[in-house]
Amino acid sequence: MNYKVSKTLKDNKKSIIVIAVLWIFFAIVLVAPIGYSIGVASQSGEFDFNIFLEKVFTELVSFTSITKVLGSEYIGYFGKTLLYFSIIYIILAFIGLFKSRPKNEYTDIEHGSSDWSEGGEQYSILSKNKGIILSKHNYLPIDKRGNINVLVVGRFRFW
Repeated sequence: MNYKVSKTLKDNKKSIIVIAVLWIFFAIVLVAPIGYSIGVASQSGEFDFNIFLEKVFTELVSFTSITKVLGSEYIGYFGKTLLYFSIIYIILAFIGLFKSRPKNEYTDIEHGSSDWSEGGEQYSILSKNKGIILSKHNYLPIDKRGNINVLVVGRFRFW
């Protein structure tokens, strides 16, 4: 199970960086205007949806809400909105990473290669430098005692 997590993180390094940059972008461009608009719409003690809609569209276009929201009056609204947005964003990012995880341990390993073995364990049977060529770095030694039968899977074209 650990190979799935490590392979997912290894394969998605660029995606994780893009996810982090998009989170910062959305926090500035989307969450700040929404947090400021919620604060303005809630000033009377009751949330006014018409004021919220009016403010959110004007602030989305003007890009000045990031400076306004960092003031002491609206920072609480911005923090709460950013928290809710972050929770939803993290859940969606984990779903995306979960869907991209490998299905099994041998996903993306070339068929017919010696990538299935680690740390030279194939050399207990095979030779590194002489014999019948099996792959780029693996040879079947001719002078080996015992069964040295080879099964070749694939096509052989001779025309």
